[in-house]
Amino acid sequence: MPAPVRVRFAPSPTGFLHVGGLRTALYNYLFAKHNNGKFVLRIEDTDQSRKVEGAVENLVETLHWAGIEFDEGPGKGGNFGPYVQSERLTTYHEHVQRLVKEGNAYHCFCSPQRIDEVRQKQIAMKMSPSYDRHCRDLPPSEVERRKAAGESSVVRMKVPLTGEMTFDDTIRGKVTITYKVLDDQVILKSDGFPTYHLAVVVDDHLMGISHVIRGEEWLPSTPKHIILYRYFGWDVPVYAHLPLLLNPDKSKLSKRQGDVAVEEYRAKGYLKEAIVNFVAFLGWNPGDERELFSIEELIKEFTIDRVGKSGSVFNVEKLNWLNFQHLRKKNEDEVLLMLKEYLAHQPTTKGKAWDDKYLTGVITAMRERVTFVREFVEKSPYFFYPPVEYDPSVVKKRWKEDTPGFLRKFTEALSKYGDPGKGEYEEALKKTAEASQTSAGELIHPLRLAISGVGAGPGLYDILALLGKAESIRRINAAIEKLS
Repeated sequence: MPAPVRVRFAPSPTGFLHVGGLRTALYNYLFAKHNNGKFVLRIEDTDQSRKVEGAVENLVETLHWAGIEFDEGPGKGGNFGPYVQSERLTTYHEHVQRLVKEGNAYHCFCSPQRIDEVRQKQIAMKMSPSYDRHCRDLPPSEVERRKAAGESSVVRMKVPLTGEMTFDDTIRGKVTITYKVLDDQVILKSDGFPTYHLAVVVDDHLMGISHVIRGEEWLPSTPKHIILYRYFGWDVPVYAHLPLLLNPDKSKLSKRQGDVAVEEYRAKGYLKEAIVNFVAFLGWNPGDERELFSIEELIKEFTIDRVGKSGSVFNVEKLNWLNFQHLRKKNEDEVLLMLKEYLAHQPTTKGKAWDDKYLTGVITAMRERVTFVREFVEKSPYFFYPPVEYDPSVVKKRWKEDTPGFLRKFTEALSKYGDPGKGEYEEALKKTAEASQTSAGELIHPLRLAISGVGAGPGLYDILALLGKAESIRRINAAIEKLS
């Protein structure tokens, strides 16, 4: 294990945080904390055409929400900044000039039109399209003449023309790639900005990154990066390429088959604990049957050698199950705060002063029936406002000609109690059934319908006790008037 351990998460500010990006950030964070290392956030914005305003701030806030705190990065500082690539252009130019001077890179003056024509010919000949190295051996005098004349150019790295490279990947083992399949990669664009391939190598070296933990899509680029490390005479970091995230049909996870942004799941009410727990298991496991983990427990258990090679299926049902379990683990005070915050932002419930004792009762009654905080309202709206309509199927099955008479007798029995609890509501219903010479079942179902508008839910006496006598009687009378 190289010491000290320093890892980085280096996203581009192109919009929302993809769940794959969250996994990369999480694995880097867990690895750093498990090994008493540092976790660095670096913004890779060299492709200015794809930059989205506000994306960096959103990214930092989303990581903070998930509990993934970086040690160094934008807004936090550190000894290796700046941590935004567009602020490091001078550094990249210096290193490009060194590569050109030492004969390991060259200026390419080929126009986009020429490169496209070459590729079309290669495709027609059933060849793999790549740059034909037209400018690779231009005499230095011609290069200087064309630069002085103002010709536009890019800088490409020189890839060896023969042989192969073998490197070790912590997850994939030994990987061998022949040089002939590699292109002479552009490392400096005509606009003066470096490409990813140069900037990532220079930054990782200068920032002391010991381990590069990133997605599998960067595996084919790794030989190009190692070539650059060798040209500069630098030590190569330890590489670990994470498996792909897959849709249930085993295709690559994409927007076409569902939400892929962390912010979308957050907006739907998923708990950060559930999302982090779920994402951690997209490629990693603790080696036993445990499934519920806090981020602190993940830090304690996480090791790269338990990350698998095969792609991981993004199973929303599993995420829902984890959300249910993590919501159950929270104490009443935590759930109460979340419920109050939710109520404060909903059109039907905001502006009302909710009693903590009442809401705690609702939480107790519904705890085992909800997966999300929003479902306290969605699955039991009758706790927050009287029913405005009644389930037609329940009305047809449960509301009979003599139901209004039975319910009136129940309200009369109920009025004799000062402040009834669950036991008194049950007693009043039984007395009403006996006096009406009918069964309690004949009263329970229409009474639930009158109180809630639906035919199922938590215990009827729990609902009545929470609503209280006055509100219960009001709802019963309203149902009698509407349904009769």
